[in-house]
Amino acid sequence: MAERLAKHGELEVVVSLAGRTKFPAPQPARLRSGGFGGVSGLSEYLVTEKVDALIDATHPYADVISANAGAAARQTAVPFVALRRPPWHAGAGDRWQEVADIGSAVRALADRPRRIFVTLGRGELNPLAEAPQHFYLIRSVDPVEPPLLLPLAAYVTARGPFSEADDRALMRLHGIDAVIAKNSGGTASYGKIAAARSLGIEVIMLRRPPLADAPAVETVDAAIAWLDHALTSAAARGV
Repeated sequence: MAERLAKHGELEVVVSLAGRTKFPAPQPARLRSGGFGGVSGLSEYLVTEKVDALIDATHPYADVISANAGAAARQTAVPFVALRRPPWHAGAGDRWQEVADIGSAVRALADRPRRIFVTLGRGELNPLAEAPQHFYLIRSVDPVEPPLLLPLAAYVTARGPFSEADDRALMRLHGIDAVIAKNSGGTASYGKIAAARSLGIEVIMLRRPPLADAPAVETVDAAIAWLDHALTSAAARGV
């Protein structure tokens, strides 16, 4: 999204990140990092910065900021759309078990020691300690510091996209027999899902949280088309 918009010479683009990743990927636009302070803080930012349009391109599980963005846009009458990539769907050969949250995922592993590939955010890993009998292979963008209080754990620090071949090799190397993942959608992290299917490995999938009702599109192309229309309409009204 940022790369496409940066080529749109008449736009001043600001990319806002949560600030949880120490070394985020470079962006071809002005970058801000950190929270806004809820709906009121984001509303103030939109007014102070004279923002003409707001696109919520956050992760499908970032339900709080998505709700705040929609509410702030309504309060300030700033044109708003959410870019929500479609979820993955289980197909032939997939062994999925859907659960509500990470605690439910850990309980779904049952008591027999298993070898689990975990691909969640660093702040979501603490419930793994409830089942220390399992081996956990934990992959994250930044190192997990301090390491979790788990007797059997290994860590992989890497940034996607991840190919099916690479994830299949990683699972084989560590003898993985289950994957805990979020239904992120898109292609960047689908490698582990395809690899699990090819290896006959169970995937314990965290359901997406319900998101507040808002105008939404599913692709970057559609979001840019929406933006062009929103800005053209505003110009025609003399806004």
